[in-house]
Amino acid sequence: MDHPVPPPSPDRALRRRATHQESARAGRSWWDAEAERYYEEHGAALGDAELTWGPEGWTERELGLLGGLRGRDVLEVGAGAAQGGRWCAAQGARVVSTDLSAGMLRVARAIDGRSAGAAPLGYAQCDGASLPFADACVDLVVTAHGVLAFVPDADAVLREWARVVRPGGRVVFSLPHPFRWVCPDLPGPEGLVARYPYDTHEAYVEETEDGRATYTEHHRTVGDLVRAVHGAGLVLVDLVEPGWPPGLAREWGGWGPVRGRILPGTAIVVAHRPRADVPARPSTGTDPR
Repeated sequence: MDHPVPPPSPDRALRRRATHQESARAGRSWWDAEAERYYEEHGAALGDAELTWGPEGWTERELGLLGGLRGRDVLEVGAGAAQGGRWCAAQGARVVSTDLSAGMLRVARAIDGRSAGAAPLGYAQCDGASLPFADACVDLVVTAHGVLAFVPDADAVLREWARVVRPGGRVVFSLPHPFRWVCPDLPGPEGLVARYPYDTHEAYVEETEDGRATYTEHHRTVGDLVRAVHGAGLVLVDLVEPGWPPGLAREWGGWGPVRGRILPGTAIVVAHRPRADVPARPSTGTDPR
């Protein structure tokens, strides 16, 4: 595959507030340009048909956070190359995978074209905070490090995901652990120094000299996540903070064994939309600490 033209190199990186509109525009452009390079760099670690919850490498096969999938309708948001959607499809789910980036979805279709395994029934390019789907149309919304880290309003996103889930269904998502925000995003000892305020709504922004954002990541505290889940009408079932696997030596951005042995790198939130007649049940997943 030919590489598209890369996004312009940022003139500066800083922490400031960023709107949803500029974040979505920057994210679409960045991922469109980087989709193939990202897959070449990380595809082997992710697997083409594995739901991997984060750079630590823990998979749904190991953690079991989604519940039964056979016969379920699944919506994967922020799907990237739809590795998680393929895994869900292989378990017997009916899957639609979505992403903001057309470039990532092209990579997903290319994988499907050379694989004989199960695949999503379809793809849709859309903003994960504004889904073109009917109310209560799926049993599960799932994403691994998709959407939430790249938009400012977690409350609006969780309300949208809760809207499309049927009563009794689940919303399960992972994102960079909020505590990582206080340290530089570096995998070695230099990334173990507390440097930034934890309680802030500023984003990490790469931008051009004239202030046009080319990449953004957004922060929320653990409390922000809990309140967003509750505000969406969902019930928090579990908050999993997987540790760094013993013996794993790789580095992935700011993730790696040096920081991973000390700081949590990923948070996985398991929530469900309650039925009026059924109380909340705890997750049966395994917390690998």
